[in-house]
Parts: sequence; structure tokens; C-alpha cells
Amino acid sequence: MSAVGLHRVLEPAGVLPQAATRLDTDPTIGPDEVRIAVERLNLDAASFRQLREAGGDIRARVLEIISSRGKMHNPVTGSGGMLIGTVAEVGPESPLGLKPGDRVATLVSLTLTPLEITDGLQSWTGASEQVPCTGHAILFGRSIAAVLPDDLDDDFTEEMALAVFDVCGAPALVQRVVRQYREPTVAVLGGAGKSGSLALAAARRSGAARTVGLVPTQSERALLDRVRLADLTALADARDPVATAAAVETALGGPADVTVVCVDVPGCEHGAVLATAPGGTVIFFSMATSFPAAALGAEGLAADVTMLIGNGYVPGHAAAALDLVRAEPGVRALFQARLAAH
Repeated sequence: MSAVGLHRVLEPAGVLPQAATRLDTDPTIGPDEVRIAVERLNLDAASFRQLREAGGDIRARVLEIISSRGKMHNPVTGSGGMLIGTVAEVGPESPLGLKPGDRVATLVSLTLTPLEITDGLQSWTGASEQVPCTGHAILFGRSIAAVLPDDLDDDFTEEMALAVFDVCGAPALVQRVVRQYREPTVAVLGGAGKSGSLALAAARRSGAARTVGLVPTQSERALLDRVRLADLTALADARDPVATAAAVETALGGPADVTVVCVDVPGCEHGAVLATAPGGTVIFFSMATSFPAAALGAEGLAADVTMLIGNGYVPGHAAAALDLVRAEPGVRALFQARLAAH
């Protein structure tokens, strides 16, 4: 029995569950495993966008991915999402601190979580990245899960909690990086999105001198202005590196010390690098990022910047994100607007 789930890998042998092409979804748990009765999936933004733009029957495509791979692992984007459900059974050696009946959100990617769906996703229209469903999932000894908060109500709903948990690594990493600088300027590409809004709030709370949220449309700019999460807003397509750098520099009076990429489309790497000051840091918190493009682009631009991959986990990240939602009306309003749109 492996705490990282090696025993659940069916193909190919010798890789970790995230790299596997197929996982074993047997509901019989091992001594350190936990079985979750699944209630809702949250597809990550890059994966949902790709599936939607590919056309065809999105529900059938998601079902095919899950049934063939034993997990929700989009083969195009390489990403998955996370889920909520109720703990059904806990192995006697599980270190996760969960008990049967706990309603939890998994804080590990669906790309490495054994998952079986039993209802054909019949309650999902395909219009939202949140997918109501029935089935089971397996957590390993080194998985992560958070018990759902007990202050859920009409203002702070279960759907909102799920959306927050899906991106809770972003604000925690932004907070860590911003605190390494003395009153830095911070640019968030995709500032009106879920991870972007949390990143802006975290940057301000952590001592940023000024923040700018960059968005691609006037409607998103109006939304970001209304919730007042950023000191400044800027309009540009983050896939256009020259326009992105110009918009950030115009807003801040120069390049940003810290640039955070929260855009769910590919092609934003070069603009982020170009918009960042020498000695600054770029945080790529998007599964649409091409890391070779980022590295080679920075080299080609002779850009002396540190580039970080937001891996979705920082100790205490779930509690920190929930605190931002509770304490910052702008974050909560933006999440409500995003959820209502779907």
C-alpha cells in the first residue's frame, strides 16, 4: 500500500497517479485510504474552456474521460479540478483526520484522484464548470481535504466554497511572494476571475503598494472597478505581449515587481514576462501555461525575472482563502457574479 497511490496505477507501471493514463477506482479502500461519496465536481477553468470550445456533447466527453482514465484528467490541457462530497469510509491508518459523515472538499487535483461516476451526469447541463453528480472517489494517505465551513448560507454558499477551494493556492502563494518585497507593485492578469480576485485581495493585504488588475473586456473592467479589489484596472488581451506590458506600465508608471497570471487561455507567458521589472517575480497560476514558452521567452527577452509555478498547495491555503472571502466583500461579490453568470 502506497501513501501516494502507486497501488492505484494501472497504466503505465511505475508512475505516480497524476502521470498515469488509467487508475483503479475499486471502492474497496486500503488501510490509509478514504472513500468519498461524490456530490459535485469543479472542473478547472482551463479544462472547462477547452471542452466547451471543442464543441460537441461536453457531458459525453467528460464521462468518456472519467470512464476511460479512472479520473478526470483532460488529455488536452492536462488538468482536472476538484470535488466535494461526503466521507463514506475511512481506513484505520488514514492520517487525514476525516470521519464518516464529514462533508469535504478535496484539495488535490482530479488528475490524480480515482473517480467513478454512476449517474451519467444526468443533472449537469454542461453550462457550468460545476458538475453535480453521483459516484465515488478515493483519497490516499498523502491527499489533502478540507471539511466544508459551517457558516454556509445564502450569501456564502456551498457552490462558492467549492469555487474558492478550487483556486485557494493562488492567494497563499501571492501572499508569500509579496511579503518578500518592500511595498511592491503587483499586476494580476485575469484580475476579474476567481483566482485573480483572490490574488488581488491577498496582494493588498500583504503590503503591495499598488495593484492593477488586467482584463480583456470592458464588461470585466466594469466588474472589477465595481468590487474595488484593485487600485487600478487595465484593458488588454493578455495574449498580446506588447499590449499587456504597455497597459501594465501605463497603469503603474513602470513594470510590475510581481506579476500573477490567472488567465485560463494559453499564450500569456511572454506578456507576463515583459510586464515584469528586472529582479521581479512572475507567478504562473494557470493550467493553460506553457512552461517551455515561459522559460524560452524569458531567455529570448533577456529578462532577469524569477518564474514560479503555482502548484495549488501552500500550507494553510484553504483557511487563508476562506478568510479572504469572509473579510473582503469585493471578493465575495465577484464570486457571486461569476457563479450567477453560469
